[in-house]
Amino acid sequence: MKILVTGAKGQLGTDVMNELEKQGLEGIGVDVAEMDITDPEACRNVISSSKVDAVIHCAAYTAVDAAEDNVELCHKVNAVGTRNIAEVCHDLGIKLMYISTDYVFDGQGERPWEPDDNRTPLNVYGQEKYEGELAVEELIEKYFIVRIAWVFGLNGSNFIKTMLRLGKERGAVKVVDDQIGSPTYTYDLARLLVDMIQTDRYGRYHATNEGLCSWYEFAKEIFHQAGMDEVEVTPVDSDGFPAKAKRPKNSRMSKEKLSQNGFERLPSWQDALKRYLVSLGEI
Repeated sequence: MKILVTGAKGQLGTDVMNELEKQGLEGIGVDVAEMDITDPEACRNVISSSKVDAVIHCAAYTAVDAAEDNVELCHKVNAVGTRNIAEVCHDLGIKLMYISTDYVFDGQGERPWEPDDNRTPLNVYGQEKYEGELAVEELIEKYFIVRIAWVFGLNGSNFIKTMLRLGKERGAVKVVDDQIGSPTYTYDLARLLVDMIQTDRYGRYHATNEGLCSWYEFAKEIFHQAGMDEVEVTPVDSDGFPAKAKRPKNSRMSKEKLSQNGFERLPSWQDALKRYLVSLGEI
């Protein structure tokens, strides 16, 4: 099986490319230099000439706060770019896997979100990812939409790296404690995505590591596992930590559909964190 991966140099794309190789599948990785997803002709030329069986679409505009001031760019990448890819996949009759986000939901209540729940995004980033989902659903029959949250991996910046840096620099941090969700380790996620793309069990899925926590609890566990218990972690509510883009307080996502369709769920987030800190050389 031959698979094209967009955003191949990013946090997730890098691990997906590694996992494809590990499973003996041929991966073609493209980033903006090889295929500008906002250019429909570039998408058509690259995907068509690659003769692939599927596309795993990881590329995205992910600067959530900056998106509030850069609506047009976020729309161009996350909505229009995804539509460009979907149109080519439709015409070629190939599978498309679109990586989406918990931000397509409004973050209200405490019930875990089901894959087919109504989508009412709170911010620009969520809205444009939602529009990407709609483009995939409109154009493709053989699609996977996989929503993830609180992502961390070796490439790029993430919450864990930020906490470790601030803990070392300041010895104290303030962290939001009224937003609940599940972290997602790209190494674990990549295995699931590559397993999934080889099947015909299409539809919307949620895929995060098992277990729930607040950002505050996540931070506490990061410092504990890294042997930095001396760092003072102060819980604050979202109102005390203003950000340009509104964040969902409820990012709980049901992963039952993975089990129902025979997919192996991701390990606990605590286990993922430990392995990640080892890979960073922190423990």
